[in-house]
Amino acid sequence: MKSISFTNNKLLIKNMFSNFGDIGQNIKCLMNDYQRKAQTHQQLDSIVDMKRFIEQYPQFRKMTGTVSKHVQLVGELSHLVTEWNLLEISELEQNIAVANGDHQSCIESLKRILQHPKTTELNALRLAMLYALRFESSANNSLNIILDLLRQRGITNRNIQLVKILLEYSGHKKRQSDLFGNKSAMEMTKKFIKGLKGVENIYTQHEPYITQLIESVSRGKLPASNFASTDSSINSRFDEIIIFIIGGATFEESAAVARMNGRGMTNLIGQTQTTGSSPLRVVLCSNYVHNTKSFISQLAQYNSGAKSDGPFDLSSIP
Repeated sequence: MKSISFTNNKLLIKNMFSNFGDIGQNIKCLMNDYQRKAQTHQQLDSIVDMKRFIEQYPQFRKMTGTVSKHVQLVGELSHLVTEWNLLEISELEQNIAVANGDHQSCIESLKRILQHPKTTELNALRLAMLYALRFESSANNSLNIILDLLRQRGITNRNIQLVKILLEYSGHKKRQSDLFGNKSAMEMTKKFIKGLKGVENIYTQHEPYITQLIESVSRGKLPASNFASTDSSINSRFDEIIIFIIGGATFEESAAVARMNGRGMTNLIGQTQTTGSSPLRVVLCSNYVHNTKSFISQLAQYNSGAKSDGPFDLSSIP
């Protein structure tokens, strides 16, 4: 398997934390710039157009170095996004995570997507887990209906059981924190302002919980009820923060921290720091970097000591 190096790869460095849509747009801008220099005119409205352009103008490949490789990668990503219906799935994930109590809209979309032929078993299981966490305390909770739809897809009962194990592991009774921003005044204000402005990108509405923690620490407002300390300085303002997540962090959390570090004198909610203050610097550490499948595997291990009907068949999940 080949990998792309950061060495002399300005495009990768610039876009390492960009979303899928922005990467495609940035590559298109580079190719449009070459067209102007070469005085050529060709439609570049899709990834297919970009691939065709590179084939017809090999000198572009020579001039831009790694750009053609990125076009190929984005082309493959675009294929997978379509093949697995990821745009619709991602939109639903965002809506569930940041929904302001709109349970009915989420449940109808979820039922439709779970029955969609392009939805993989892994994506179906992840969506069910996200729904279970988000609407665990909802009066209209329809988790049993969702689990029945998973069975109809042919997902094993052992793997379906992981949804309920997740609730045992991290349901609202186990959480000290306000995971979905329903109680935090800051998060509710952010949602209100976002609602007034409208959503610029429906695929990037969600911010990981770690951003709330960092904002609280930087302001000296970390709740002592959730984060015990032997030092009263926990109520002080900090501009150098080290966070260690036991059990595993995610790439989204890493990207959020990198963006915060890169904003220099401007903090997460757009307020400029006072003159003379130090820019916020955050270091994120963990013993693991999780994706969906690795997290589900960890859940299975969490329940491995309990009486069961057999091992979890995670190998069956693509």
